[in-house]
Amino acid sequence: MAVNLRAPDPAQLHPVAGVELGVAMAGVRKANRKDLMVMRLVPGSSVAGVFTKNRFCAAPVLLAKKHLRNPVRALVVNTGNANAGTGSDGMRRALAVCSSAAAELGCRPGQILPFSTGVIMEPLPVDRIVAGLPQAIADLRADNWFSAAEAIMTTDTVPKAASVQVQLSSGRATITGIAKGAGMIRPDMATMLGFVATDAMVARGLLQRLTKAAADQSFNAITVDGDTSTNDAFVCLATGKGPVARSVKDLKTLGTALTEVAQQLAQAIVRDGEGATKFVTVRVERGRSAADCRKVAYAIAHSPLVKTAFFASDPNLGRILAAIGYADVAGLDTSKVDLYLDEVLVAKGGGRHAGYREDQGLAAMKKPEFTVRAVLNRGKAVATVWTCDLSFDYVKINAEYRS
Repeated sequence: MAVNLRAPDPAQLHPVAGVELGVAMAGVRKANRKDLMVMRLVPGSSVAGVFTKNRFCAAPVLLAKKHLRNPVRALVVNTGNANAGTGSDGMRRALAVCSSAAAELGCRPGQILPFSTGVIMEPLPVDRIVAGLPQAIADLRADNWFSAAEAIMTTDTVPKAASVQVQLSSGRATITGIAKGAGMIRPDMATMLGFVATDAMVARGLLQRLTKAAADQSFNAITVDGDTSTNDAFVCLATGKGPVARSVKDLKTLGTALTEVAQQLAQAIVRDGEGATKFVTVRVERGRSAADCRKVAYAIAHSPLVKTAFFASDPNLGRILAAIGYADVAGLDTSKVDLYLDEVLVAKGGGRHAGYREDQGLAAMKKPEFTVRAVLNRGKAVATVWTCDLSFDYVKINAEYRS
């Protein structure tokens, strides 16, 4: 069960002028489930994206990065099959999907961005996707965000969507987004599929900067299991059908809102982590650089020993100190490191705090949400990472993934 996460209210997901979404049951892997989504964009939309750095990145990732240079008219997303580890045949299949979608939508194949998620190293069933495209296109509606969020799920237990509206100098802008992800989650760009749209008018170059900044503060600050997927993508689009982001203040306001939506989606992925029972914030303070703080935060958040202790509510805090120690931070003086569980000081100056009692740590870790805070006392930099515990169910889910 997801940690303090409910399905979004469809009524709270604001339509974005210039964006229509449609879904279909194409039977990509399983029958009778939504597994194909089309997002159609108004001509003239700006589109930007960041993608996985996994060297075995999937065919649709390679094709989407190439097509992103063109005026984009639509996104096509399938679940159930990743089309990764499929070589040149995978590229041909991804392009075939683009060609079929373009024929249906009246544009060029190079104006379609393809995305896939699911089982790796299996041939993409192009015939099923192509057969499902007319149904998805017939379903295109501006208010279809919730259904679209359902259609991109894999092992997710809850659809993930978020929406905000902000005031710019020339009017009110809408930002709405969806994401999928629960396992194979580790920062290295973004570790999932995420799609966020705004009706604001933003030039593509500026939108790319806002997208990268939002990813770094959201999807690049989460981890469930330390595995970077082959198919990850975070795409932002601006239709220009709303207010113009015409000033530095407008861009800052829009960037903040974009990051807010991305953070809601990223945290939802961690809350819905496969088998997760705890949502844990790892905050590292007073480091010499943000990069050093992130190294320490990820060392803690990735550690299987630490994460299994989270699951057991076992304040075996030596595991956290050990993770800090192997984070490869040059010149780290462990005699200056302090460690907190929520507001409880558990280690002072690199060793157990004299006033710390085990029942305090136990009480903190029994909560469904808590914070691990490491204070390095060597500078002013800060970094935050969100993670979850590692439970029996995580092993079960992934052992039976292809069953």
